[in-house]
Amino acid sequence: MSTDKPPVAGPKLPPYGPSITLAQAKRVAEAALAPAHANGWTMVIAIVDPGGYLVYLEKMDQTQVGSIAIAESKARSAAIFKRPTQTFQERLASGGDGLLVLRLKDAIPVEGGLPIIVDGKLIGALGVSGGSSAEDEVCADAGAAALS
Repeated sequence: MSTDKPPVAGPKLPPYGPSITLAQAKRVAEAALAPAHANGWTMVIAIVDPGGYLVYLEKMDQTQVGSIAIAESKARSAAIFKRPTQTFQERLASGGDGLLVLRLKDAIPVEGGLPIIVDGKLIGALGVSGGSSAEDEVCADAGAAALS
């Protein structure tokens, strides 16, 4: 079946850059934890390299243990798909073709996972878990901005 309309273009995604260093990952985690400390939230911060492999993880005291795996999964998803996990959440919520997100291996459709972009290149990603999705996203935003 032929159509005269071209397919809808996908989003412009950043190129991969050099991998995040341990020192950079610690700065990202410190910035991400600042809103948690200020608001009395307990969080886990996971930072991964561009391939989605763990570089740094920090769990605040009394954070639920289940948040460790969730934070890592959010970070991995943001790295390997080069986009915020909130993008998948929004697509899923739209229904219809958006439900295809459920079939994407390692796509986590929950706020709190963001790519870390430096000089226009993705050097890693972070995932935050422990609070509500909105609280996780506040912390992730703070962390992702730490190296800009």
